[in-house]
Amino acid sequence: MIYCCEEHVDFALDMVVDEFETFPLLSRITGDNLSTRCEYCQNTAVYIVANK
Repeated sequence: MIYCCEEHVDFALDMVVDEFETFPLLSRITGDNLSTRCEYCQNTAVYIVANK
């Protein structure tokens, strides 16, 4: 699972495809996870990119 901001969502999607060779799942963060940070730039994360 990769937490990312709007700016880095394309990079996170590419990473999942390259690493797991599967279609990535993209979910918008809501509720309790609003303070989670992007794994690439430490801005507030907006999306979760996962492989399952």
